[in-house]
Amino acid sequence: KQQKNSKGNGDFCIKNIKQADFGRREIEIAEQEFRTTIPLQAKKTPLLSSSPQVLMETLSALGAQCRWAACNIYSTQNEVAAALAEGGETRVFAWKGESEDDFWWCIDRCVNVEGWQPNMILDDGGDLTHWIYKKYPNMFKKIKGIVEESVTGVHRLYQLSKAGKLCVPAMNVNDSVTKQKFDNLYCCRESILDGLKRTTDVMFGGKQVVVCGYGEVGKGCCAALKAMGSIVYVTEIDPICALQACMDGFRLVKLNEVIRQVDIVITCTGNKNVVVRENLDRMKNGCIVCNMGHSNTEIDVASLRTPELTWERVRSQVDHVIWPDGKRIVLLAEGRLLNLSCSTVPTFVLSITATTQALALIELYNAPEGRYKQDVYLLPKKMDEYVASLHLPTFDAHLTELTDEQAKYLGLNKNGPFKPNYYR
Repeated sequence: KQQKNSKGNGDFCIKNIKQADFGRREIEIAEQEFRTTIPLQAKKTPLLSSSPQVLMETLSALGAQCRWAACNIYSTQNEVAAALAEGGETRVFAWKGESEDDFWWCIDRCVNVEGWQPNMILDDGGDLTHWIYKKYPNMFKKIKGIVEESVTGVHRLYQLSKAGKLCVPAMNVNDSVTKQKFDNLYCCRESILDGLKRTTDVMFGGKQVVVCGYGEVGKGCCAALKAMGSIVYVTEIDPICALQACMDGFRLVKLNEVIRQVDIVITCTGNKNVVVRENLDRMKNGCIVCNMGHSNTEIDVASLRTPELTWERVRSQVDHVIWPDGKRIVLLAEGRLLNLSCSTVPTFVLSITATTQALALIELYNAPEGRYKQDVYLLPKKMDEYVASLHLPTFDAHLTELTDEQAKYLGLNKNGPFKPNYYR
């Protein structure tokens, strides 16, 4: 259905433009913890984008022309999308509950516009980048770079680079410390409980939970569940992460060793087929199954769409999958990312990530020719530290400064960077 905002503009596709006032109030709440983006507003960076709403308005204030689609079919807050569409500076093509076809249609509407050419890509998961490579490869002649913030998207970029198919510089924001340690770890530590509570009202005390993967996301999930009194098991392929899990007090197991007894299964590996039909068949009645990794391939949901199994929608984002003998599992968000689909993400953490993304965009856009080749780069450590320093005033935190003698002893500049570029 064609809609127009109060200015008569109809270059958007959202659920309901009439929710704009409500969405504006939601954005104003979020802005209270996004104040750190204000120092960036002297810059100007045109780009194509698909990221959080306050970041979109900040980028527009910098002079950007933004077109935005969602990175997840369930993640859009319809009222916030309406507020952005009403504002008119960001072209929005997203709504909660898109179909797979809708998802790709929205991305195409962002990219395929007469008289408009993107010169930067801001991506979360790699789907936007993939679509341009697949459908509009000539656009890369004028695109200066890609900024990617997810494990899945970064993995796809490295695959392109290895194959010699990456034709513009790309900035790996996911592996910057301010993304990895804060968005992946601290954000998931809070949002895992939020997502599970909103969807199932589950009591965590005494529950047996297996968390697949002990990277930063897994560490956050395990810490939260342990603090709530859950008995937590961990699966891992990496001996270093596995040893960390053991040292943090978690039992390291193979999934098939505990699958019959656990109450909750959480995937957070970024891999595919982590939980397959054989595992799902062996789960106990009432087991809750969800994914905290970006990719929706971690749980083999397709294997559950067979004639002998019955799907029953309980509430939004909650399905009972019922076996012939009456056993049922509780599947959340059809295996998609739990915190984006079923809850909200802490605004302060998003502020850290959004500031990092904005700096990465500015760095790539303004970089002199030749500084960056057709490869994947990490954000310079000096910028990582700058993002962290912008957020310290929130806590009334006071940094200690090195004396000249101390700085000389450590071989550091008094103003940083304080860590080498390989530090994560």
